[in-house]
Amino acid sequence: MRTNGIWFKDAEGRTLILRGANLSGSSKVPFTPDGATYRKAGFFDHRNVSFVGRPFPLEEADEHLSRLRAWGMTFLRFLITWEAIEHEGPGRYDEAYLDYVYAVVKKAADYDISVFIDPHEDVWSRWTGGDGAPGWTLEAVGMDLTRLATTGAAISHQTYGDPFPRMIWPTNNAKLGSATMFTLFFAGNDFAPATKINGVSAQEFLQSHYINAVKQVAMRLKGLPNVAGYDSLNEPAAGYIGCKDLNSTLGLIRMGEMPTAYQGMLLASGYPQNVDVYQQGNPAPIGTALLNSEGSQLWLPGHKCVWKQNGVWTDEGGSPRLLRPDYFAYHDGKPVSAANDYMKPFVKRFIEEIRSVDPEAILFIEGAPGGEHLNWGNDDPPQAVNATHWYDVVTLMTKTFDPDMVIDWSTMKAERGEGILVQATYDQLKHLKQVATDQMGGIPTLIGEFGLPFDLDEKRAYSDGNFSAHEQALDLYYDAMDANLLNCTIWNYTADNTNARGDMWNDEDLSIFSRDQQDSDDIHSGGRGLKAIVRPYARKIAGEPLQMRFDMATRIFELEFRHDPAVSAPTEIFVPDYQYSNGYTVELSDGSYEIDSAALTLRVRHDPDQAVHTVRIRPI
Repeated sequence: MRTNGIWFKDAEGRTLILRGANLSGSSKVPFTPDGATYRKAGFFDHRNVSFVGRPFPLEEADEHLSRLRAWGMTFLRFLITWEAIEHEGPGRYDEAYLDYVYAVVKKAADYDISVFIDPHEDVWSRWTGGDGAPGWTLEAVGMDLTRLATTGAAISHQTYGDPFPRMIWPTNNAKLGSATMFTLFFAGNDFAPATKINGVSAQEFLQSHYINAVKQVAMRLKGLPNVAGYDSLNEPAAGYIGCKDLNSTLGLIRMGEMPTAYQGMLLASGYPQNVDVYQQGNPAPIGTALLNSEGSQLWLPGHKCVWKQNGVWTDEGGSPRLLRPDYFAYHDGKPVSAANDYMKPFVKRFIEEIRSVDPEAILFIEGAPGGEHLNWGNDDPPQAVNATHWYDVVTLMTKTFDPDMVIDWSTMKAERGEGILVQATYDQLKHLKQVATDQMGGIPTLIGEFGLPFDLDEKRAYSDGNFSAHEQALDLYYDAMDANLLNCTIWNYTADNTNARGDMWNDEDLSIFSRDQQDSDDIHSGGRGLKAIVRPYARKIAGEPLQMRFDMATRIFELEFRHDPAVSAPTEIFVPDYQYSNGYTVELSDGSYEIDSAALTLRVRHDPDQAVHTVRIRPI
């Protein structure tokens, strides 16, 4: 697999449309002991964990991989975490986990499934409310993991308890724990030159350990033909980089107790603060709350606030005061861009190291959610992909599907109108694809994440079995993917999902599979929303795709493409028996076809004398 302009191509020169899933949601947390976020026991014993068994125990691999193949999920975004590789301490790699990852990825090849490796993180780490980095990274800069919550530096399910406020976890990017770590990781050399770890800059310490950890995976997987490449870092955050006024509150999502950036620094140093409190859906504060009333210190003995150390604020004379409100907005007198001044150099360093092991690895690039996209061009490493994410924000946040309301992820503005979400979804995805042309040198786009909470409307479908709202939403999303001829990997497939606890992480429940919906040995049993998800698509096209669409109601599939005279291999279309249990008929504009029922594939050979070709599939 290689990139060629805005398309992926195979060895025969056919254009690929990649469809699959993220594997998996629970890969964010340890398997042993069970690290599901609702469990507090052992939370701070961060070195003695194992991720062997994520995404599923090896003995279950055939079951899950055969199901994914039957659903047409032949391109997987395979989640790993930095913590899974290097949880024991700096430079101490979990060899058993690396062996396990190799075994699962190698097994996927048996099912004609390719993967790209996603080093996943959300809001930095489990102790700052998400997942990703090992606990020792926070300790290395002087943070006491047990005091992140009491000092307002993070909100986590483990320390907050149940019920955990819906979708509050992204607010951690605005809190001191995550914001400090990301600022040090991307821009510590410029904004925290006084902060050293083991004699080197915080930026160098953190980046080099992260890259070397992922490099261990690349070394282990080297030579496996179904490994397409590597994502640089899931949903990287800017931290404080670019903040114009530290007296402001960071982030687009405001919920619960939200200190300003400066208040977060004071709270971590033991100064109680009255902070604004927000409610979901309300842009203005609904009140205030006093945080850290007992004056707890986040910083370990021998350490002090990183930002006090670097001259952002001081309490000399007994009264704290902010010295540089715009400290993170400029460097050397020039405005900074988090994406292009700091994230881009990291991405280039990352892929250089990965390609020292796997020269053919494709680079999947992400920018900060809701922020800038990286500029990419001819002078940057080739074989790159715009791997951005997209979500229907209203449905994601409210867990209610309303096709007559939409919020644009980039502006967070709400609009209402009959069926407005249909056009908005198409337009937003079209824009994300256009970014790859306008800002990134005309590279392919893969929507690395999109999906739907299955616990809509207080989990009503789990009691009445009616998933029609889910199917309507997912059909809308996939229709827009088809119309834009996009590659995509849905979030997510979690093997141990339950109706009660979802994907085992922060009460999210977006898995397209659950044991609780499984009532037979049928390969499709356990699936959620399959009527919309398991759909035909053109996997390999002997030319340039022009149109592709599937009507969920009639189950009619149509493909139009312009052939490439240099390609002699047939066009291959995935045709699931889930949609066509009684078979299907094929209508061609020209040429011939053959049905490979075992491979769930329709192969079409076109007439080379005709420039444009159409294929139509109808159920019998």
